[in-house]
Amino acid sequence: MAKVVDFQSIKPADECRYDAVSLGEVMLRLDPRDVPTARVRDNIRVSQGGGETNVACGLAYTFGLRTAVLTALVSDPIGENIRNQMREAGVDTGKIIWWNTNSDGTKHSTDAKGTICNGFNFTYNGSGVLPSDTTYYRGNTAARLLEPGDFDFDQILGKEGVRVFNTGGIFTLIGPKTADVAVEAAQKAAEYGTFVCADLNYRAKVEPDKKKARAINKKLAPYLGMLVGNDSDLSDALGYETKVKKNAPYREWAEAYKETVRQVAKDLPNLSLIGTQWRGAHNADLISWGAVLHACPRAERRDARKGIFYEAPVRENIPIRDRTGGGDSFASGVLAALLLGKDLETAVNWGAAHGILVQETPGDITMINQKAVETEAKRALAGGGVKAVR
Repeated sequence: MAKVVDFQSIKPADECRYDAVSLGEVMLRLDPRDVPTARVRDNIRVSQGGGETNVACGLAYTFGLRTAVLTALVSDPIGENIRNQMREAGVDTGKIIWWNTNSDGTKHSTDAKGTICNGFNFTYNGSGVLPSDTTYYRGNTAARLLEPGDFDFDQILGKEGVRVFNTGGIFTLIGPKTADVAVEAAQKAAEYGTFVCADLNYRAKVEPDKKKARAINKKLAPYLGMLVGNDSDLSDALGYETKVKKNAPYREWAEAYKETVRQVAKDLPNLSLIGTQWRGAHNADLISWGAVLHACPRAERRDARKGIFYEAPVRENIPIRDRTGGGDSFASGVLAALLLGKDLETAVNWGAAHGILVQETPGDITMINQKAVETEAKRALAGGGVKAVR
């Protein structure tokens, strides 16, 4: 097996066509705005989003990096809508596998009645004591049916070149062979010297059996250079328990989380970075927000206690508009800093800043620019307030 690439060995930009490529599912998101989904009648906001593809969108739109998505869509107006939104974010959509609706007997063909479809969800943002709630329609999506061999990874990762490959724990669990696609990609990434990142976020609505989820994600974990996951993700997706009480304050949570991360780093010496955001939810509209990034020890030293932790300033009592996408934007902020040659302290601060900014804007991605991320990181480090821009 080829050696997993660490964050210090990300390939130079001039050697690759893409700075980052994301493998995952993308959905059409329907937002009923200020009423619960069961009451919605009109004024629906439409956007696109997906746990893995959000990273590619953030890297492209906010940080101006060259990205592409690897996914599958049905060739109909809904699929075109999703594709066009990703194009607007600056993402290369030329690698998408399209299912036609001609029922012509080819591998990627279906009917026009939705037997295979594009996924969508209703996401109500919540308010006060009413929590955010998402209802999914993804059981028969084209992305769910992806399998090894669908993408030419020798072409994409080898001939064209990719600096960072990204996937996640939602994609690995949505279909019968999607985990195999992720492992196939990660193995090829190591072969071609590409840094691999995955957010092993867990959704019970995707796979209610945690034992099955852990078994699947443990197949991918040895091929990762960077793992994104909070304490509940590490428990649900990999089986690591963090000994901290529910709703613990940041400092108490951080110390317990660090112990878990040290154990993960010891068990998975292929990892060079482990990170996550922390959200202390006071209600649906008000949160506190922090972030941690762990630089793991070199694999050959096998001593996780020699790793270094970087922390962003905790943002206390921040009103938000839309909590979706915080972890994805954290990941893209960290990866953007690495791809642009910044240090790890900058990386965790960009991750935290991008993660809070996505919650201040509607939709799964921020659609703001790099300057806004840098300004927010600087503001938080200085402990300052927010001034109007005139």
